[in-house]
Amino acid sequence: MTSDAEPAITLGVEEELFLVDPVTRDLVNDPDPAIIEECQRRATPHKVVPEFLRAQVETNSRVCGSVAEVRQALCETRALVIDAAGKRGLAVMAASTHPFAAWDAQLTTPNERYERFAVSFQDSLRRFVAGGMHIHAGFADPDSRIRVMTALRRYLPLLHALSTSSPFFVGRETGFKSHRMNLFGAMHRTGLPRELWSLDEYESLVREYQRMAFIEDPRELWWDIRPSKAYPTVEMRICDTCTRIDDALSIVALYACLVRRLVRDARQGTLPPEPPTELIGENRWLAQRYGVLAFFGDMRGGGRVDIADEAERLVDELANDARALDCEDDLRHILSIISEGSSADRQVDHYRLRRLEGDSEEEALRSVVDLVVAHTKDGIGQPVS
Repeated sequence: MTSDAEPAITLGVEEELFLVDPVTRDLVNDPDPAIIEECQRRATPHKVVPEFLRAQVETNSRVCGSVAEVRQALCETRALVIDAAGKRGLAVMAASTHPFAAWDAQLTTPNERYERFAVSFQDSLRRFVAGGMHIHAGFADPDSRIRVMTALRRYLPLLHALSTSSPFFVGRETGFKSHRMNLFGAMHRTGLPRELWSLDEYESLVREYQRMAFIEDPRELWWDIRPSKAYPTVEMRICDTCTRIDDALSIVALYACLVRRLVRDARQGTLPPEPPTELIGENRWLAQRYGVLAFFGDMRGGGRVDIADEAERLVDELANDARALDCEDDLRHILSIISEGSSADRQVDHYRLRRLEGDSEEEALRSVVDLVVAHTKDGIGQPVS
């Protein structure tokens, strides 16, 4: 029997992966449809679906009861896509942007919904050659999920900074550790949701959007975090696709531990006061700009706080939750990401080193693709049969 102090939490992860030509290192804008077909045929109990761009594949893990199960699920889904792509001479890249692919060379997946979005969003959608990682957490009752979703907002900048993997776009170093967020922000109904405290309040907002014919269903609210339409979960959408599975699992562990603590706080009526959405938004921008080198606004005492100090404090505060969820090592790995760098830092460092060693810009960018492709495979094992 699970007590009120120990809420049951289920987890699931969606990853958007790129298909790459291992010779040119460019995106494959019209890959063999047999890749998706094979993945779908072999994916059970997971799912694999097409994405907006033909050069992308989206994996959806099965429902998992622990962080350890998520690790196994991600290993299985990545191995499946890598195996199916490899049979057709392609490689797989887990990052939120490609270093040099041209956005206007990409082909889209035929789909009525995608075509409708393209008419609405025009170039802001056409330029969106990017992918992300979405983490679902299922817990408690619908009202509690809404309250916890609101309380999670202040932690989204840290979760995002840990995931950053999109420093390049169309052959340029952008100056942002997550250029994906700049691309996503060009579209409507994205970013942070406002404070919401009940399911009725959320559904009333959705009805207003629908009454004015702004949206057809809640899936068109592309917030950084939102209630899932398909599942009884809170879906965190702010993160870039992590190149290394260890980094992805660390973020899953942090998210799960935060959910566990905040569910308890919600039940006890001890959720902390909400900071203004605008100030969370400032930290969000710092995360996408600087990644793990950010100095966040301190929501507790004012001024600025080093992300490393904020993460260390949070790891200590969540130690009991991590122990209960059996993910202590995964949670502590967030400190390693901060000290050693995220995928974005590794990509930029590798690019600059290759340039110093005499590579042209084009050669250095192709080498970044090789690095990401190699790290995408780290620790995944063999594909499911």
